[in-house]
Amino acid sequence: MITVEEARALLFDLVSPLPGETVPLSDAAGRVLSQDVEATRDQPPFAASSMDGYAVKSTEVELHAMFKVIGESAAGKRFQGSVGPGQAVRIFTGAPIPEGADFVVIQEDTERRGDLITISDLPGPKTNIRPAGVDFTVGTKISAPRRLRAEDVALMAAMNIAAVPVSRKPVIALISTGDELVMPGDVPGPDQIIASNTFGLKALLEEAGAHVRVLPIAQDTVSSLRTAFELGEGADLVVTIGGASVGDYDLVSDVSAGLGMEQSFYKIRMRPGKPLMAGRLGQAAMVGLPGNPVSAMVCGYLFLLPMVRQMLGVEQVLTPFQTARLTEPLDKNGPREHYMRATLDETGIRACRDQDSSLLSVLAQANALLVRPPHDPALLAGDKVQYLPI
Repeated sequence: MITVEEARALLFDLVSPLPGETVPLSDAAGRVLSQDVEATRDQPPFAASSMDGYAVKSTEVELHAMFKVIGESAAGKRFQGSVGPGQAVRIFTGAPIPEGADFVVIQEDTERRGDLITISDLPGPKTNIRPAGVDFTVGTKISAPRRLRAEDVALMAAMNIAAVPVSRKPVIALISTGDELVMPGDVPGPDQIIASNTFGLKALLEEAGAHVRVLPIAQDTVSSLRTAFELGEGADLVVTIGGASVGDYDLVSDVSAGLGMEQSFYKIRMRPGKPLMAGRLGQAAMVGLPGNPVSAMVCGYLFLLPMVRQMLGVEQVLTPFQTARLTEPLDKNGPREHYMRATLDETGIRACRDQDSSLLSVLAQANALLVRPPHDPALLAGDKVQYLPI
């Protein structure tokens, strides 16, 4: 058996950043920017008013000063003339500042009668003008790699970037195995259960930026499993769930080997998730996950998510461990690294009481994986531990 760290290193050797593609700006949210992009214009492209009011010369701004209103400047429709001494232009938020003006008196500080305004309250020193290019200028960069948020999409729109270079989404084929499984919505037999891992992993991996194909459940026969692998052709990563152990019905290793899979490793010194194997199957990486629901999901957090990030070209592939203090004591740990479901709040972290790897309800209540090193001694409340947010 190998360590989690060794397994990750070997898994990263199986995948590499994928080539880029260009998508419309409207489809860019959540994608990973693969090349730097630059603004093609200044924002704002002109000096603009930040308030509704009157554009005047700053040297004339004083209490009770009077001005004649000679026109109007609105967003999208500037005043074409020039502001002279004793003159003002009615102006609205976002509108271009007229030539000759360098101050906007907000409307609340004025009184208007016909074409005349009087400054009724002394304005402060703020000009209420946004200079041209105050937000960004031509050539301002958004640097890759970067997972694009809604805010980034809005910024690129303002920069007039209509097409965005992004990393291609990794295609992942998920294959659940076992005669005991049926899909959600189907009617299970008396000895069957619902396939849950597939859908938890699909949600996890798609949130990270992958495109996931859920293949039909492979029965515990060589022919059914071979068919499932054939359906997975073209994927960047093939993930099997279950059938990776050494029981009479655990066929994944033999069938994948028969299809030419070059095994990288089998078994990791961890719990849950010990019976994990990985290798290369043709052009695709392959990972065989254990069938226990929590084991599969924990392996998804620890191994599949970093592999997806590696393929997307993300800089921080591994989620860094964090530190918290225990709110309850823990017994000593055994010989394998243990990733315990735990709940974290403002008081500290607490391991869930039942760590059975079949209990999805416990995983759903958890928001962290508390990490215990091999042979970690018993710990007291208040001791520091490492954890992985989930």
